[in-house]
Amino acid sequence: MKNYRYSLEKKGKNHYCPSCAKKRFIRYVDAHTGQYLPEQYGRCSRENKCSYFLNPYKDGYSEAIWEQEKGSKTNWKPTLLSYKKKPLNKPKRAYMPDEVLSQTRAGYEQNTFIQNLLLSVPFPFEVEDVEQVISLYHLGTVQNGYRAKAITFPFIDIENNVRAIQVKKFDKYNHTTGTDFLHSIIEKHHNRNNTPVPDWLTPYNGNETKVSCLFGEHLLSKYPHNPIALVEAPKTAIYGTLYFGPPEQPKNLLWLAVYNLSSLNYEKCKALKGRDVYLFPDLSKEGKAFELWSNKVTEIQKRLQGASFQVSDLLEQLAPDDDREQGKDLADYLIKQDWRQFRKEEQTPISENGEKSEVQKNFYFLQASEKGEKSEAQKNFYSLQADTTKQTEYNSLSYFTKMFWDYRGGEDGYTQHKLIMSSYGK
Repeated sequence: MKNYRYSLEKKGKNHYCPSCAKKRFIRYVDAHTGQYLPEQYGRCSRENKCSYFLNPYKDGYSEAIWEQEKGSKTNWKPTLLSYKKKPLNKPKRAYMPDEVLSQTRAGYEQNTFIQNLLLSVPFPFEVEDVEQVISLYHLGTVQNGYRAKAITFPFIDIENNVRAIQVKKFDKYNHTTGTDFLHSIIEKHHNRNNTPVPDWLTPYNGNETKVSCLFGEHLLSKYPHNPIALVEAPKTAIYGTLYFGPPEQPKNLLWLAVYNLSSLNYEKCKALKGRDVYLFPDLSKEGKAFELWSNKVTEIQKRLQGASFQVSDLLEQLAPDDDREQGKDLADYLIKQDWRQFRKEEQTPISENGEKSEVQKNFYFLQASEKGEKSEAQKNFYSLQADTTKQTEYNSLSYFTKMFWDYRGGEDGYTQHKLIMSSYGK
């Protein structure tokens, strides 16, 4: 058996690959010195996705070293071998079958989240409105097992493929008590009973990411002209639709969700090309969530031409520190309001003589002064934190309704919003 001076390190640590930058690179070692060869010599273990391999015996390195050790001069210079990557055979994305989704579309009488909307929230919703959001977003129920009574939030892409079904269990206040995914529940059920998993589950588990589209994305093709409200969680998107109205009118917001804070990315937002998008991140300590989304949107905007993104700082301006510590979101504020106040029939027109309308004044009150002082709305909001009876009747979102979200009002409601926002550099 021939002993080679240069060989790939055995049982050594992985290094960063000079091609794909992944830490999956095994370097060559000189058996005479025990030292590594120059860092370009080695093999990437990601053979299917990278296939980088530079052998010191094939590019002249070993011969050049041998000549140098004999005292001979050589003009050889180390260069990277030209190599051809193997074609990337990326597996085709697998989807959940439609029949799995269909099986969740029942049991609403035991669905805690749905029943809370009808009976337990401070201002219960009409049955027709709840039925409409169920139909729009294909909401469902887990009817048995350890997640019984939980709601299902399906992530369906613009081509109506079911990419994931999130399972959420809520308490009587619609606060989350447990989170899961339906494919995981199905797999656990079969493993526990020693029965074969469904045929679709194995290829589905091969997907690198499960939640790979927006919640509500399937509605984009049905409502091609509506402005988009983008939030973190499906629950908030449901509340937004119940409060501000369904997207039947082109000026009404179409509420979508990314799944969680870190899930906002370009791949998901590609479906929003050509749309006006308003983002509402959850609250967080020191405004980190707002900052993260603002930075991400800046990069997404550069790559996604034809779309307009604006990150709302409404909650950042008005929320007290306790709410930031708890990571509250828009839904936590909305649910304290009477949804009927969000369904006005009239919209205050913009004054023809150039004076600020009432809506504009209310919007202006929300802005902090140039000196950094709290606006009038902020002062009122903070002063009401200790008065829980008044807080239910009046908080930041009373301005929120007056300001720019009543798209169900007058014919020029959305146009008015655009004018107001542009007037203040937003």
